[in-house]
Amino acid sequence: MLCDALTHDAPKGYKYIIESGRKYHKIIMIDDSVRNHCSVHAFVDKKTGEVYKSAGWKAPAKGVRYDMRLIDDRERLLSSADWAGGYLYK
Repeated sequence: MLCDALTHDAPKGYKYIIESGRKYHKIIMIDDSVRNHCSVHAFVDKKTGEVYKSAGWKAPAKGVRYDMRLIDDRERLLSSADWAGGYLYK
């Protein structure tokens, strides 16, 4: 759902994919206009559904930004998600 919301708002040539690790789903942004430039957009905890801002390619930043288990939080996340990640700086 998050990838769909991000793709809906993204400029042409941007797409989002999910790469699963041991603990987190990594949301990766791919920019086709710059030779498939990739960057980590966000992390989602596989067990809890908590969404984190990225601190780098391998790890999330400290502090939960959204919790997808909570209906209000999930709705706020999906309605405010933007391709640039501004919604993660709450």
